[in-house]
Amino acid sequence: MWSEFALRLVRHWRAMGVEAPLFLGREDGALRAELADGLTYTTPSQPSIGTAWWETLWMIARLPAEIRRTRPDVLFVSGSTYTIVAAAMRLRFGKRCPAIVVKISNDLARRDLQPTGRFFWRLWLGMQARFAWAWVIMDEAIAKDLPPGMRGTFRVVHDPAIEESRIRAPAPRRTGAPRRFVAIGRLAPQKDYPLMLRAFAHGACADETLTIYGDGPDRAALKALAAILGVAERVDFAGHVSDAASQLPGFDTLLLSSRYEGVPAVLIEALAAGLSVISTDSGAGVRSVLGDGRHGMIVARNEAAFAAAIADADSAPAPHASRGEHVRRFTIEQSAGIYLDTFVAAARGEAHTTSAPSQIDEFAWPVPPAR
Repeated sequence: MWSEFALRLVRHWRAMGVEAPLFLGREDGALRAELADGLTYTTPSQPSIGTAWWETLWMIARLPAEIRRTRPDVLFVSGSTYTIVAAAMRLRFGKRCPAIVVKISNDLARRDLQPTGRFFWRLWLGMQARFAWAWVIMDEAIAKDLPPGMRGTFRVVHDPAIEESRIRAPAPRRTGAPRRFVAIGRLAPQKDYPLMLRAFAHGACADETLTIYGDGPDRAALKALAAILGVAERVDFAGHVSDAASQLPGFDTLLLSSRYEGVPAVLIEALAAGLSVISTDSGAGVRSVLGDGRHGMIVARNEAAFAAAIADADSAPAPHASRGEHVRRFTIEQSAGIYLDTFVAAARGEAHTTSAPSQIDEFAWPVPPAR
């Protein structure tokens, strides 16, 4: 699968004149045409049975040869889904392993889990901390949830979710017209679209619509649920589209119903496009991006609260005057150079550095799934 985040950074770094080799476990996926076109990369030959269902093991098996071939200074894991790959490389190469930088891409508190599941989640985080990787967190608010062993080796690099040119002033509110709600994300359990559909069915007016951009394993079940709820005619499952964020200016309010999130790019994209936002309280990063309610409505993760917010969407507070500057922290123009700085520090064995590098010699990426 392809990571929109990683490919956007690679493209920007190469435009800056930085050498940034890219290694992909496999090259199929919806983002290939829109982001990888024209990018050179390396991918191992694929077995006849395919690797989609065992891609982590396949990456562990094939990445060592690429590391020996390219001898990278830094192994950048662009999402915490694949820290197991980094752990395997550290065990495989020992002291000869390249410096490892891991970007934490999901909520660390995981209050969506039952106590037993949360215990094992924290145990796994503690085990990762013993590998002494350099950690990147996408917002200062996430730091408080880091296990003690990670707190001396992290750096804040805001998620480069947008380009500077995407930031626009909030559009004047339309009066007397039905609201147009929108959601963007993979149709998978983490995003909890059943909650969104039930809240929309009970909170939205009869002439209001919801468009969902994204695809995934829950598509058929969600369409069936929309029919049961009586909103099938007003919910458009638009599927995956190239650059879904470019569609946002045609809507009024973005909905996010996730069980947990890190710093979701879709919230940043919606704020940059001038939309109002209603989101579940799904992590410290969500609260920070939305300014603890200053830049969007944050509701408890239950149907009644979400439905009430949808019903009351027109009375949401006007966008705060600081929104533009707040969103500008998440531009690739600001974050790309900080990432390079972080890699240089990691290669030198430093937790922090303030010097800005002009180039990085070589990198290898295990790339996590797209959102």
